[in-house]
Amino acid sequence: MNDRWRVIPLIQKNIPYRQIHEETGVSVTTIGRVARCLHLGTGGYALIYNRTQ
Repeated sequence: MNDRWRVIPLIQKNIPYRQIHEETGVSVTTIGRVARCLHLGTGGYALIYNRTQ
């Protein structure tokens, strides 16, 4: 779960998945899943992210 929270700010900045992977070591698959949840999910990730900023 920690990996998912580390990539959210980078996804929000529209950084390419490969670059996020290189910077964080999080798999591209996980990054894609998080991005899909951010953009197509029910808003849970975005809600928590916005509250913590």
